[in-house]
Amino acid sequence: MPEVHFTIRWPDGGEERCYSPSTAIKAFVEAGQTYPLDDFLARARAGLNAASDRVAAKYGFACTSAMAELAHIETRAKPFLGSEGASVACLAVEE
Repeated sequence: MPEVHFTIRWPDGGEERCYSPSTAIKAFVEAGQTYPLDDFLARARAGLNAASDRVAAKYGFACTSAMAELAHIETRAKPFLGSEGASVACLAVEE
């Protein structure tokens, strides 16, 4: 199963390389797009859950790495919640 890394820029300008165990994330985030924070979080949840589900379908167990990445993204986003105009840019998506 091909893994995917996607690079994002947080509202504070920090950049981060994130991990997905499957290409399923590509249906939810696209390089060159900027998403309002709430929308990005919804996309990350849906995409990483879909990726974990693909792993479960193939191997019989969910991907703990996808869930750990989602937990990290949600924790990193907390300081920006409620900030007007906060957005996350997806800089790259790489297989």
